[in-house]
Amino acid sequence: MTELLSGFRSGLIAVERRSPLTAETYEGEIRCFLAWLRDGGVEDLTAFLASADSAVLTGYLSRYLGERRRNISSRSAAKAVSALRSFFRYLADRGIRGDNPALILEMPRRGTRIPAVLSRRKIEALLEAVDVAAPLGIRNRALYELLYSAGLRVSEAVHLDIKDLYYNERIIRVRGKGNKERMAVFGDEAALWLKRYLEESRPLLAGRGAVRAFFLGRRGKRLSRKGIWKNYSLLAMLQGTSSKLHTLRHSFATELLVGGADLRQVQELLGHSDLATTQIYTHVDVSLLRENHRKYLPRLNAGGIHEA
Repeated sequence: MTELLSGFRSGLIAVERRSPLTAETYEGEIRCFLAWLRDGGVEDLTAFLASADSAVLTGYLSRYLGERRRNISSRSAAKAVSALRSFFRYLADRGIRGDNPALILEMPRRGTRIPAVLSRRKIEALLEAVDVAAPLGIRNRALYELLYSAGLRVSEAVHLDIKDLYYNERIIRVRGKGNKERMAVFGDEAALWLKRYLEESRPLLAGRGAVRAFFLGRRGKRLSRKGIWKNYSLLAMLQGTSSKLHTLRHSFATELLVGGADLRQVQELLGHSDLATTQIYTHVDVSLLRENHRKYLPRLNAGGIHEA
C-alpha cells in the first residue's frame, strides 16, 4: 500500500497536474478510506480494491464520513468523492482493475457559504495578544500581520522564501493555487513586524544554517501549516473566539469591499482565478450592512416603519 499510495500521489502531480497540496489532501482521504476497510476486516487490500464496487464506496461516504465529521460540509464531501475518483482511475491505469466504480458517485452540491469575518477591533485585539517576548512570538506576530495585511492563504505563507520579499516596495511574491504567481501588497504594521522578525527572531531560529524559507520553526526549518494552525488556534481560544486562521483572509477581503475597492481588484489581490469565488464577499458585505441597520436603526426594525 505504501508503494501504491506513493505512486498515486506522484500521478496526481505529474499526470493530473494537481498541486502538491491537493495531492497531499487526496492521499490523506484515501488513507482514511483504507483504514476504514481494515477496520471492517479487509486483510488483502489490493485484492479487495480490484473488485470493490460502488456500494462499498457509498457505504464509506455515508457511514464513515458521518462518524468522522458529524457536521461534514458539502465541500469536504466533494473532496472525498474527488479523491476516490482519482484513486480508482489510478488503479485502472495501473491495470489493477478494469473500471472506475467511483464515477457513479454523486458530487455533493456546494452551497453558498458566507465566510466568517472578524471586525478590525477584534483582529487588532487578537494580534496584540500575541506574546512577543520570545523569538517565536515575534515570528507569529509577523506571520499573522502579513496574512491579514496581504490576504494570504496559509499555504502561501508557508511556501514564502526570503527572496520573495521586496520590503521597501511593501510587496511580496506569492505562489498560490496551481503554482500561479502574484504580487501581494502589505501595509506598514505588517512591515514593522516583518522587520523585527528578520532582525531579531529569524537569525536566532536559523542559527548558522543558510535557509531559504521565510518563516522558520524552532528547529530552523520551514514552518509547517499544522504548526501555524496550532499556534493560532491556541491564541484564538485564549482570546475567547472560535475564529480560524483563514478568517484573517476573509476579513481582509471584506474590509476592502466595504472600503470601496473594485471587485476585480480584490480578485487580483486574493489570487482567485474565477471572479465568482470573490463575489462571495459581496454577500458578507450585505450581511454587515444588515447588521448595522438593525444596530443603529432599532426603531425601524423592531416594529416596522411608522407613518408620520
